[in-house]
Amino acid sequence: MKIVFMGTPDFAVASLSALLQAGIEIAGVVTAADKPAGRGQKLQESAVKKYAVAQGLKVLQPLKLKDPVFVEALRSLEADLFVVVAFRMLPELVWQMPKMGTINLHGSLLPQYRGAAPINHVIINGEKETGVTTFFLKQEIDTGDIIFSDSIAIQDSETAGSLHDKLMVVGANLLVKTVKAIEANDYHEVPQSQSASDELKSAPKIFKDFCKVNWNQKNQIVYNHIRGLSPYPTAFTTLNDKNLKIFKAEMENKEPGISTGAFLSDGKTYLKFATQDGFIKITDLQFEGKKRMLVEEFLRGMRL
Repeated sequence: MKIVFMGTPDFAVASLSALLQAGIEIAGVVTAADKPAGRGQKLQESAVKKYAVAQGLKVLQPLKLKDPVFVEALRSLEADLFVVVAFRMLPELVWQMPKMGTINLHGSLLPQYRGAAPINHVIINGEKETGVTTFFLKQEIDTGDIIFSDSIAIQDSETAGSLHDKLMVVGANLLVKTVKAIEANDYHEVPQSQSASDELKSAPKIFKDFCKVNWNQKNQIVYNHIRGLSPYPTAFTTLNDKNLKIFKAEMENKEPGISTGAFLSDGKTYLKFATQDGFIKITDLQFEGKKRMLVEEFLRGMRL
């Protein structure tokens, strides 16, 4: 069986690597086009492209997925199955191309948390468990029949970054299991409607406005919001009329005695903001125009 792998970020690299190590034939890799980045606006290759080139794999980088030249190049690879991990939405003429279909690895326990940012949203919503799911693509995004899933616990201090790294490994292993099961025709598809609860939670793309901390909430909600956005795209607040990114924080559960959003600091060791029922102590931050640093370093050079 030959597959075409489609993906872009680091999360997808682990899956591509696991497939290769399992001896699965990769006919080609589809990834995002090189993009200018940084101060010099030099063209940057995606993480998947860098890995694929290093492994000697054929790489396709279409600007448009309906481009006839790309579609013909994809068809010429004669793949039996397409595998999608952290890639953009595919047009129907692409995902219907291979005879065995197109499968996707999603970073949640579907049907919960369909959307672009499941890893962030499960932490923001205070979930205790999440996982990964493989499914066959259908017209509506993240709605296809489930092949396999695997769950893990979410730790109380988990960040989106640490959860991403765990799911990256769990997902890669599940993907290998899925591809081998499809090759052996040893699997059972389950419609998502069979496992849907009354309330389905979504995981929409996160924009900057959503990242601003609302201090007028309970401690746990603010804490979850900060963890769920760390290290990217990062929660922030304002201090001295400038943005202050918050990478790590701790909860202090005692009556604040000051208005929500107000802060206390000894100017040396701590900086904490009041919530409805306590304080959030910031420990790792980045002030606008400065590098990322620990709070003690920040306070040494900052007059509040």
